[in-house]
Amino acid sequence: MRTSAVVSGVLAVLLLVLVAAGWSPLVSFDRWVAEALHRSALAHPGFTRVNRVLSDWVWDPWTMRALAAATVVLLCARRELRAALWVAGTSLLAVGLQQGLKALVGRDRPEWPDPVDSARYDAFPSGHAMTATVTCGLLLWVLALHWRAEWRGWAALACAAVVSVVGVGWTRVYLGVHWPSDVLGGWLLGWFCVALAILTYRWSERRPARTATAAPDGGTPGRGTGEER
Repeated sequence: MRTSAVVSGVLAVLLLVLVAAGWSPLVSFDRWVAEALHRSALAHPGFTRVNRVLSDWVWDPWTMRALAAATVVLLCARRELRAALWVAGTSLLAVGLQQGLKALVGRDRPEWPDPVDSARYDAFPSGHAMTATVTCGLLLWVLALHWRAEWRGWAALACAAVVSVVGVGWTRVYLGVHWPSDVLGGWLLGWFCVALAILTYRWSERRPARTATAAPDGGTPGRGTGEER
């Protein structure tokens, strides 16, 4: 997980620099993909409506945040306050990071003479992609803590999470409200937040265990305390 956090963080920073600098190959690729998908969206209005429902309702950030909030409530009900705090804190951290980067980069969204959808705020990173990645990643992590070995529906839920994360990224570019690199940035930053949350949670669990093994006077158990080994 440490490697995953480092890799996703480094790639996110690299992509951020390229976007902020307006690197020509990236800009050209973004526009090429966006224009091709926009032509398809205009040519297939029925499929476009399906994408709007998925993007604006099923995978909307507020839907994802509601799932995260429900998870926090469930964890509190089970008296797992530490895990609840981590889920809530990571979700809030992701929102702050996302909005901060949007304001910092100030990237314009695609503009079309005949748009099929609209969106607010700046483009990078994609809030839909980042929020879906954070929420789905945290939900899978919480389930893995308790039921992965015994719950038969684990594989199906993992697939649903992957489809949601990839799917929402697709809809944002298809509907012409994000560049592909916005979505990639959202995925990378979202996963970095999840990986960092898991790492810090594991560290917080190990720390009390290490403290409990220390002798009351700060020494190592079995040394200088008169205990037999």
